[in-house]
Amino acid sequence: MTDRREFRDLASPEEARAVVDSLDVDPGTETVALADARDRVLAERVDAALDVPGFDRASMDGYAVRARDTFGAGEATPETLELAGTVHAGEEPDVTVESGAAAEISTGAVMPAGADAVVMVERTTETDDGVEIRTAVTPGENVMLAGADIAAGARALGPGTRVTPREIGLLAALGVDEVRVRSRPRVGIVSTGDELVRPGEPIDSAAGEIYDVNSDTVAAGVEDAGGEPVLYPHAGDDFDAMERLLHEAADECDLVLSSGSTSASAVDVIYRVIEERGDLRLHGVAVKPGKPMLVGTVGESAYVGLPGYPVSALTIFRTFVAPVIREAAGLPEPRTATVTGEMAVDERYTEGRLRYMPVGLVEDGAGTTLVYPVDKGSGATTSLVDADGTVAVGADTERLPAGRRVEVTLFSPDVHVPTLFGVGEDDPLWNRLLDRVETPRYLPTGTADGRRRLREGVPDVAVVSGPSTDDEPGERLGDWDREWGLAVAPDSDVTDLAALVDGEYRFVNRDAGSGLRRSFDAAVDALADERGVAPGELTDAIDGYGLTTGATERPARKVAAGEADAGLALRATAATLGLEFVPLGTERVRVLANPDRTGKESVERLRTLLGDLDDLVASLDGFEG
Repeated sequence: MTDRREFRDLASPEEARAVVDSLDVDPGTETVALADARDRVLAERVDAALDVPGFDRASMDGYAVRARDTFGAGEATPETLELAGTVHAGEEPDVTVESGAAAEISTGAVMPAGADAVVMVERTTETDDGVEIRTAVTPGENVMLAGADIAAGARALGPGTRVTPREIGLLAALGVDEVRVRSRPRVGIVSTGDELVRPGEPIDSAAGEIYDVNSDTVAAGVEDAGGEPVLYPHAGDDFDAMERLLHEAADECDLVLSSGSTSASAVDVIYRVIEERGDLRLHGVAVKPGKPMLVGTVGESAYVGLPGYPVSALTIFRTFVAPVIREAAGLPEPRTATVTGEMAVDERYTEGRLRYMPVGLVEDGAGTTLVYPVDKGSGATTSLVDADGTVAVGADTERLPAGRRVEVTLFSPDVHVPTLFGVGEDDPLWNRLLDRVETPRYLPTGTADGRRRLREGVPDVAVVSGPSTDDEPGERLGDWDREWGLAVAPDSDVTDLAALVDGEYRFVNRDAGSGLRRSFDAAVDALADERGVAPGELTDAIDGYGLTTGATERPARKVAAGEADAGLALRATAATLGLEFVPLGTERVRVLANPDRTGKESVERLRTLLGDLDDLVASLDGFEG
């Protein structure tokens, strides 16, 4: 029997942070061209080697004069000065302004000898006798003196300055064409697990293969934190290959990150690679999500093993690793954006470790921010986009009651509360309609869940289908019909519901929470009444009645793949997949509004959109307004 690694004596979040902070990720410094310096961090002070500007220059179009020659000049008492010549920007003056004279000058031009001020052109008039001055100026007026911007020898920029377009402008003005900056820490990224496939490559779902989410996700996080991500080939779960890959990454990078193969599993090899070939300093941290975490070194490089599930991996990365990369790159901690809101529903938690609970935000009719849990489990990648931030739930907190005020740490300062939040049935027409709503969020969790959440008062709207209930919640904003039935292969003998019941066909059903499933069950009940038998006799006769899926298109896709003879589907889905369709009926899809949100701007906008569905209805097979 193979030994399994167990998580014993999990480190506290504080202990884990201290261990990660102790890793040496310093990348050193490098010299880069000014054109490549944007968003880099200066490693040393930059002093001005020359005056900026390097000469006294006119700050506007007008006439260069001796200020004392204009004293007493005004609209009623103009002074006329002899015109000595003209000075253009970018040329050395060839005139001298004597007493009683003036020189025409352009903005940015070098002040000619003798002149100490500029009279703006709007307060002058050229005459046959010279130029008439209608205002008095003081010495230095409308003139930028040499070194007024920055003087030679002055401290221009200090170490630690992040170079933005403003700093680039100053450096260019100083004639600096390259600067010494902090190197970006090179971060090697290795995803492990025999089941992983790179996006873009063919995948065999039947063999349990999944696309590698973590490599690109973590790489984007590394870049955001100021690091330079380096993606390495997928290594699988082979000990020798993993050891070779980790050492290659350690030789080339300041920090190595892996994801997967860190939990207590017989195939987990990274634990042994680090333990045998490096220094393992930590295994396991008392947080959720993200318990399986490794920290140590491989050769001279720091190493952190992230969990395999995307939500866990990103949580551990953001919480523990990103700060270390930012510090190594010389970047400050990002501006932390938090909002305070009220829990929309009760949330219970009894695992006894710090939890970073993913949450979404929605505003109620009065503008109060409500907070609702968005937790589909660490393996659900949609949690990454369905949530707006996290709430830290302490290890000793067992319940967050509805109405409790909580602080939400947003994923970034750019996060905004969605204008419209909906929950309910997945429907192709509704999906297209949402494209016309500004920044909506919709969770296609099914009719039953949509009704439940609407009764709890969380979403703005719920989309439901199937048979109506006597206690349908909310106010109906709009509706449409969709044809449903069975998606079957082109050569199928399934021609109606009776054939499915009486024949030996493999069927794929929808989950009990979907409206489509309720419509199907109602049709089965009707056939049972017609035959004078209990509905259970018919459902027992359908091979696969209990084989359900939460995805609207999944039953039809099973048929298209040759894995089933019939699947519960919409006519529109069957048409999209090139399947035959056996119609069993139509059902009404209803958009129900939270009674307390009908005055919300986005809900009113949705009501208007629902009043004109003709083009959307026409674009889908089996839909009617």
